[in-house]
Amino acid sequence: MELYRRYAPALLRKGQRLLQSRQDAEDVVQALFLELLARGQTSVDLPYLYRAVTNRALNLLRDRANRARLLAVHDEALRGPARTRCDERAIGLELLCKLIERLDEQTIEVLVYRYIDDLTQEETAELLGVSRKVVLGRLERIRLAVAELSREGSGVSP
Repeated sequence: MELYRRYAPALLRKGQRLLQSRQDAEDVVQALFLELLARGQTSVDLPYLYRAVTNRALNLLRDRANRARLLAVHDEALRGPARTRCDERAIGLELLCKLIERLDEQTIEVLVYRYIDDLTQEETAELLGVSRKVVLGRLERIRLAVAELSREGSGVSP
């Protein structure tokens, strides 16, 4: 695309000055040109491109600031992997990975819906199209797997 070859270096410099990051500037400029390409715009003036890069860079900076502010104020669930409990054991990323190796696909779905997404047994059953009794059976398999991992001393802490 001729527009990219002609204007990208100047737009990258502008984006880098605003964002203080070469990679972020490249992302902003490339996203702009992809959007122009998708819309079929092949002739755009430089002032428009400068404004578009400036606006996108400022939006990126605002998004970062808002994300940091929200993470500081809101739930821990926004900060990282969910850490819920099953039989007094924290279900974190490490335990989740170990359980995935031991459990079948349907039981893993129940695990995620119940302990990560915090759905009730009824909601999980409805979502999967099974009875609550089936969900209870799969939850029991999860509890047994957690207990087994605990007995093996796999670093699963109470």
